[in-house]
Amino acid sequence: MTMRFNPPPGWPTPPPGWLPPAGWNPDPSWPDPPERWQLYLPDDDDEPVDGPSDGDQSGDVETAGPDEAPPRTGKSAAPAAGGATTPPSSSVANEPAAVGAAPAGTAQLLARIAELEERLAAAGNDVVELNDQRVLQSVGIYRYHHPLETAAAYKERLARIDQQIGAFVSERRAVLAADMFTFDGSLARGRRMVKDLSRLMLRAYNAEADNCVRTLRSGNVSTARKRLESAMAAIENLGAVMEMRINPQYHAVRVMELELVADYQMKRQQEKEEAREERARLREQRKVEQELARERERLDKERAHYEHALAQLRINGDATAIGELEGRLADIDQAIADNDYRAANIRAGYVYVISNIGAFGPGIVKIGMTRRLDPMDRVRELGDASVPFRYDVHALHFSDDAVTLEGDLHRHFSDRRVNFVNMRREFFFASPTEVRDVLLEKAGGLLEYTEAPEAPEYFQSVGSWPEGIAPAAGEG
Repeated sequence: MTMRFNPPPGWPTPPPGWLPPAGWNPDPSWPDPPERWQLYLPDDDDEPVDGPSDGDQSGDVETAGPDEAPPRTGKSAAPAAGGATTPPSSSVANEPAAVGAAPAGTAQLLARIAELEERLAAAGNDVVELNDQRVLQSVGIYRYHHPLETAAAYKERLARIDQQIGAFVSERRAVLAADMFTFDGSLARGRRMVKDLSRLMLRAYNAEADNCVRTLRSGNVSTARKRLESAMAAIENLGAVMEMRINPQYHAVRVMELELVADYQMKRQQEKEEAREERARLREQRKVEQELARERERLDKERAHYEHALAQLRINGDATAIGELEGRLADIDQAIADNDYRAANIRAGYVYVISNIGAFGPGIVKIGMTRRLDPMDRVRELGDASVPFRYDVHALHFSDDAVTLEGDLHRHFSDRRVNFVNMRREFFFASPTEVRDVLLEKAGGLLEYTEAPEAPEYFQSVGSWPEGIAPAAGEG
């Protein structure tokens, strides 16, 4: 003879065939079973018994309804109100509970998990992501909500937004509410209560909006918007009885404020970076001009020296020495012409391909351009204290239009940039051979090319690194 579970009135109906294991307790929020209620009935009896039954022992057990969590395990069964005790101790009652309940309980748990996953997926838009790194990675490259030319233009727009916010508040249009609410039978007292509560709601909403603005970080405007919308929904619940809510137009203005502040932060950061790059470019330009001026001065002095010596040789009539000095003067004149050309043509220079496996690992190169007379001066300058090791040079090429050649290389490897936000960072996921092939295709011969980096400082240092710190795959 098998038994079935007979839930008391007010308890959730369990799935067919479900029996609670020993030690499970009902949910505290469920009502107590009626006095002497029979929790277990013979399986062939389809009608629930709600009256007393002599000789039966009833127990407090928990079952899981459609919207309730599965019964808890690991606790002893506690007697319920009305004198109910543990399930029957006979093997007829206990064996189904121990054997038959497990599959039913597992199936019910899986169904509950599936239900919760569906509800979580449906409510996905209401979940506020608080991890800034995840937010930035999910949004990718920042897109301006209200594209303007300069940060100053954003400040002007924000000033106008601030005026609109002030107008909503001063004209009492920020919070909408019913005007026929009565309190203690008095319409005047009801309206006064609505007015006071409106002020509290607006103060709470504005505090949350201001906090979202203060804590705004570049790129996480979507998180701030969700926070403000969640706060607005919670605040409006407090005034639901009086039909009070935040004016959607006012909320839209505050959201626009968030977007403009985020755009302003990004534009200001971009302008600072551009100004920093421009200062670096001007410093490089001054160095080049000074270098060319010093070289021209040196060549002029050397030419004057040879001209003086040549005049003396012509007086003496030494034809052999005269021919030699005239050849040297021709070389100096060519050097002066090249120097003047470099000074006049700001687009002429060297395109270089360098790497630093100790700092960035293998498979990353920097493609840049310099107008220095000696391009290695620029390479040595890049390998200063900002990186742990010096750069290795893989390719050098002089071009009359190095600016265009550098741009062509950057565009060719544009989908393999390391930094997709700051386009002035000239690092790419590429091998020296790949860059060399493109450089040969676009420009021809190379002044210098090396496939494998020497990296002497790195290879000498890596053996002395602390244990557990190994070089990247493919190194060493």
